[in-house]
Amino acid sequence: MQAQTDPGFKLPADKATPDDPRPKTTPETATGPVEVVPGALPPATDTSTRDVMIGGAVFLVLLVVYFFVRNAYVHHMVVRRVAPSTAGSAGWMLFVGLAFISAAVVLAVVNASKYLTFGVTAPLVVIGIVALIAALVIGRR
Repeated sequence: MQAQTDPGFKLPADKATPDDPRPKTTPETATGPVEVVPGALPPATDTSTRDVMIGGAVFLVLLVVYFFVRNAYVHHMVVRRVAPSTAGSAGWMLFVGLAFISAAVVLAVVNASKYLTFGVTAPLVVIGIVALIAALVIGRR
């Protein structure tokens, strides 16, 4: 018989430092410090042309509706024995007030991160409210 010198398998040699059985899943930058800029706003997203066109169409439809509301308000005022010129002025103030407030709302819906700011929304809303108050005051005379 022939002696077998190769046992068919070998045990691995013992190491002084064992390999980490878990894979490395976190990047090296995950344990570093995080930079936070105080007061920085998120970047304003760009408005697509489609959104602007839809917003413009909605605003034009609202202006047509407000024109009919203006005519109904003027007619109501004339029936209440208000002078036609005063009723017409009150009607136009109502139209302007509704138009400015709806412009602020449409801009906020189209792109809130870009248009829903104090510099854009506040003047539109303030002018709209002043015009609505003027419509009520002028209509009372």
